[in-house]
Amino acid sequence: MFQKDSFLSHLEKERRLSPHTLLAYSNDLEQFLSYCKDIYSLASDSDVRHLHIRTWVVTQLEDGQQARSVNRRLSCLKSYFKFLLKRGYLLQDPMEKVIGPKTPKRLPVVAREQDLQLLFSTLPFPDGYKGLLHRSILEVLYATGLRRGELAALQTSDIDFSRGVLRVLGKGNKLRFAPIVGPIVPLLRQFLELRNQQFPTSEYGQLFLSTKGLPLSPESIYAVVRKYLSQVSRNEQNSPHVLRHSFATHLSDKGADLNAIRELLGHSNLAATQIYLHNSIEKLKKVYEQAHPTGGQAEKEEDSGDTNDLLPKEK
Repeated sequence: MFQKDSFLSHLEKERRLSPHTLLAYSNDLEQFLSYCKDIYSLASDSDVRHLHIRTWVVTQLEDGQQARSVNRRLSCLKSYFKFLLKRGYLLQDPMEKVIGPKTPKRLPVVAREQDLQLLFSTLPFPDGYKGLLHRSILEVLYATGLRRGELAALQTSDIDFSRGVLRVLGKGNKLRFAPIVGPIVPLLRQFLELRNQQFPTSEYGQLFLSTKGLPLSPESIYAVVRKYLSQVSRNEQNSPHVLRHSFATHLSDKGADLNAIRELLGHSNLAATQIYLHNSIEKLKKVYEQAHPTGGQAEKEEDSGDTNDLLPKEK
């Protein structure tokens, strides 16, 4: 017997994963279990061996699935079999001898600083509550690096103006605090005041409510960001995660400590944060050119002209 339902219930009630993540786990797991039943006629989790998983991986790659997608599904299986071991349904983990396909490193998509300056200083927003709502969503995402799900879950009580922080409940119910400084503070004060005027008797504690007074979903936040960011950015991808990537990359480019960026993003390990060093190489090259004796040597020679001109001329 397969324990898919018990596993999904565990994810929902104990780990409290979002509905979007639960659906992804359910789909990935159902695809694998259907493969086991249809191809190998397996009847329970204890029948699964590492060879079944390996052939499933090969089949997906042959069908044109990207290595990154296959690895995501393997991550789902890893969690599934780990759950089964802890609950006593299995005695051995079939994932032990399974290695996922190699994936090329993909650099994060980042919006240019000048594009974001244009977004916040020039692009018009609608009048009234809707315009302030949209602007606040964009400003908070870029100023804090929050995920869209984290932004959707923000409560009005999570704002602490006296300390200058937002209380953020991240992945795995991990609590962190995001600093709010500069222009974002009066913007949030203005939005919160207008929100309370617009919906004085609202039963919802979420900070960001739609024009109808309902909590904004992550999908609605995605639509807002894409609408405005695509007007100033040439990137094909213009999602809330682009603002998160931009937040981290621009901090890194300005010399921010990588461990500090990790804490701000809510990453559990430093390896996940190191991808934001990619743009900083240009900054390092400029430092090299300015500081190293051979840096910028060609430019110096061009500026000085023909070195023969420095020799004494024959009389």
